[in-house]
Amino acid sequence: MIPLKSLGRSLRPGLLLALSALLAGCDAAILNPKGQIGHDEKTLLITATVLMLLVVVPVIVMTLVFAWKYRASNTKARYEPKWSHSTAIEVVVWSIPCMIVLVLAVLTWRSSHALDPYRPIESEHAPVVVEAISMDWKWLFVYPEENVAVVNELTFPVDAPLNLKITSDTVMSAFFIPRLGSMVYSMAGMETKLHLVANEAGEFEGMASHYSGAGFNKMHFTAHAVSDEQYRAWLDKVRAGDKVLDKAAFTDLGAEKNHDWYPVTYYGRTEAGLFDWILARHMGENHHFGMKKHDHAAAPQDAAAHEGHEGHDAGDSQPDAAGDAGHNADEHAAHAGHGASGE
Repeated sequence: MIPLKSLGRSLRPGLLLALSALLAGCDAAILNPKGQIGHDEKTLLITATVLMLLVVVPVIVMTLVFAWKYRASNTKARYEPKWSHSTAIEVVVWSIPCMIVLVLAVLTWRSSHALDPYRPIESEHAPVVVEAISMDWKWLFVYPEENVAVVNELTFPVDAPLNLKITSDTVMSAFFIPRLGSMVYSMAGMETKLHLVANEAGEFEGMASHYSGAGFNKMHFTAHAVSDEQYRAWLDKVRAGDKVLDKAAFTDLGAEKNHDWYPVTYYGRTEAGLFDWILARHMGENHHFGMKKHDHAAAPQDAAAHEGHEGHDAGDSQPDAAGDAGHNADEHAAHAGHGASGE
């Protein structure tokens, strides 16, 4: 039988080789950003990690050292069974973590404002406004200032701020371009915002980073950061298409619940106010949120109920049998009016 120690030594080179092969094809997009927001978030991530490791690494090292030094077989280690307190140790153990937490708090406070996704990016270049709508299971990008729309393709100039207005036509999803930074959710009946910028030209993978159904794994797109000339040429290419994105076309597009990746589709013209219409169509569905929908048609019935109460009072003022009969009839009408109005 092979001893475990010998087996571990023989397997170690193979494990290192396999690990190296796996990491060779690894491309961490978050740690290789191509935009200013991504660079700032990478710096924040590394800084926070290093600060926390100032406590974690010494604790791990001391744990291993103490376990080895004070093992049962080491008879040379100092034995102090009645030791219970050290002021110097307490000062070190508490002061260093407190200072690190304080630095992290200040860093988090400043960065949370500086990297606010709703905060516009200052730039000499004119921003590009894009309305992003998550659907089942694809992304629709509407360029309201250019009057065009594209499915599963996002194109914008390098160094130009990308001002995104985001919503959903179905369930909640999340918009994320890892190399540019910041993930923001899309929700039906709500508008969220995201501001990004690409400092380098290239093609960057975009995705839905929140599970949204059976076709979720196909809900990705390509973001193209191009020069100004290439961006204008791309707009001319999209405008040359004969498809028009209006309310009817949008409804048909939403009905196609693709489980495979939806191909890039260009719409040469778009209907004005489409994004606001998508928001409004979900905001008005009160029954969707489990609430009763109030109907103004109940107003006449409420008025009838009010008249019934007046008849009730008038009937009480009459002492004869005819008054009692009017009282009963008016009371019945009043209760009927309440029942019809939903009270």
